[in-house]
Amino acid sequence: MVNALENQRLNTVLDVKVQLTVRLGSCQLAMRDVLELNPGAIIQLNQRANAAVGLYVNEKLIALGEVVVVEESFGIKVTQLVGEPTQ
Repeated sequence: MVNALENQRLNTVLDVKVQLTVRLGSCQLAMRDVLELNPGAIIQLNQRANAAVGLYVNEKLIALGEVVVVEESFGIKVTQLVGEPTQ
């Protein structure tokens, strides 16, 4: 009975939309520098090009991965779920 009830509760949320976000890195800039940004400006992030990117669901980190190109769009290849031991 408990399993059936748990399955029913889970099924009620499986179609709920969540926000998926991939974070490549970040940096800090003075507001003066932000206001001076123009098209073509390059902002250096604090993450190395070969480092894993974070995959977030509603602002919670759930996985790490690699950026890939799928046809003409960017994608992410999940390499590790958060909480799993590293290989």
